[in-house]
Amino acid sequence: MSIRISDSVFTRDRISSTDRPSLPPHVYFLVSALFHYLGPACAVLLFARIAPPGVAWLRIASAALVFGLWRRPWRYFGRLSTVDRRTVLMLGVVLAVMNSSFYEAIARLPLGTVGAIEFLGPIALAAAGTRTARNFAALGLATAGVYALTEVRIVGQPLGYLFAFANCGLFVLYVVLGHRLASGGNGIDRLGAAMAVAMVAALPIGIRQAAPAFNSPALLGAAIGVGISSSVIPYVCDQLAMARLPRATFALMLALLPATATCIGLLVLRQVPNLNDVVGVALVIGGVALHAESKRSRLEAVKGKDQKWMTSGSASRG
Repeated sequence: MSIRISDSVFTRDRISSTDRPSLPPHVYFLVSALFHYLGPACAVLLFARIAPPGVAWLRIASAALVFGLWRRPWRYFGRLSTVDRRTVLMLGVVLAVMNSSFYEAIARLPLGTVGAIEFLGPIALAAAGTRTARNFAALGLATAGVYALTEVRIVGQPLGYLFAFANCGLFVLYVVLGHRLASGGNGIDRLGAAMAVAMVAALPIGIRQAAPAFNSPALLGAAIGVGISSSVIPYVCDQLAMARLPRATFALMLALLPATATCIGLLVLRQVPNLNDVVGVALVIGGVALHAESKRSRLEAVKGKDQKWMTSGSASRG
């Protein structure tokens, strides 16, 4: 895949080294998985003082501020093509509504139930990308593991389920749009622009509920911590992983998140897993280990990277 003409102003020297990760993509994914649950753990502590929409907006705004100071994405946004700008705008709206829906859901339903519903989308996305019996078997193991870990059951309120299923659909859109950003190059800069859009999009949803944080330095500091751990570290790592993993592989690896939650519960919250938890973790890890992308997918990924760098080099010389 080649870089569009609108991106040709970025020379090989200007492309950040963070967009050319030297570590295996699975390492970035594991870091993302770790912080995916550390952030919500901190957010839950804020619900007693700030309503969920307010926490969601503070999370987004904190992340947008960090990206703004770090990457200054507004300078990059103006150089994008019309199609790329549309993708950034769409992702920003998705991030705003997805985070708000997620916090509204976990305020009404058990986190495990919301997580189980959330993974219905990525698992279906992984199924759409599998083409071999081995990958269908891997998907079956991962699905069984997610079920054992989250113990899917009908509890809670109808409104909570509405938010949970909305979050599920938006999470799929996040994966799809995130891969579009990553495949076009300079994914982190585009992500920073999308986060700025999300801050504006979520403004009418949560700014009023976020007001208590502006009168308490402790609350504001905690909200900034939630933003960094929930929206900066994991989303940046997602971009670094998405740039080198096929979409189906990335979607299947998302099944590791319930296993990560179990480990964090044990190490941080001293929550000892039961037999179902242990079996679920083993099934999920087995599914990820069994899954293998096709040779064609790997060759296309390598070919796309080579073409992208050749185009970038030609643009810097021309």
